[in-house]
Amino acid sequence: MTTAGPPAQAPSPAQPPTQAPRALTVIPAVERSTGERSTGAARSAQAAPAILVLPGGGYAKQAGHEAEPVAEWLASLGIHAFVLRYRVAPDQHPAPLVDAKQAMLWIRNGDHGLNVDASRVGVLGFSAGGHLASTLSVEVATGDPALDTIEAVPDLSILCYPVISFVDSVHQGSVDNLAGADAVPGLLRELSTDLHVTPTTPPAFLWHTADDQSVTISHSLAYAGALSRAGVPVELHVFPHGVHGIGLASGTPGADQWPALCASWLARRGWTA
Repeated sequence: MTTAGPPAQAPSPAQPPTQAPRALTVIPAVERSTGERSTGAARSAQAAPAILVLPGGGYAKQAGHEAEPVAEWLASLGIHAFVLRYRVAPDQHPAPLVDAKQAMLWIRNGDHGLNVDASRVGVLGFSAGGHLASTLSVEVATGDPALDTIEAVPDLSILCYPVISFVDSVHQGSVDNLAGADAVPGLLRELSTDLHVTPTTPPAFLWHTADDQSVTISHSLAYAGALSRAGVPVELHVFPHGVHGIGLASGTPGADQWPALCASWLARRGWTA
């Protein structure tokens, strides 16, 4: 496990970023044949996909159990994992999205020493991190042309009990922290990612629990419905029970199946062996 250094300058399409974005932890893939970590020395090995991990926390903090443990699970599947501690309150939109787009560009093009397949770079997010992942997926703009590029859009997304809507059944803490308590309706609609799905939005795997009282299941249903209407491949799993924020869900019957279901989905999409 390695941790990135100081903040980087915003990357540009003409000159891919060579310095890691802020607060980014790198967990290389485990070689499925040998059980060994990939290293910079193994650059001739077959390129592996990569996934950016965005922990939840209501845009107020990041939940540690939704960070490195999840990245270690991805690495065990043969996927390079990158955990981002994006900016949170008092920083507001677009600060977290700037951080996430910088990270996506660095993972796809940066000098991190890992053999990343630049055509297979995805994102995985929990709760508010799921919202951030979805803003990447539907191409919400930061206002910086160097960041608002197609290379910053993930090739697939994994959304775990995500915040999606800022106008219906809202998670008020996420709204207040990201947009501000006095946010205008236009901004709230801009940040409601189910309203911006198009046929080019990347495929998604979603899961939620039916009795989640913090972020209701309507969020996942809205995003999955929008993807389906747009003709985008989507897989949604709803488990009967489980409190909000259960991460890998070990010890929660039903929901504890999601990592295996997600691994199968990744395999069917050609991301794992």
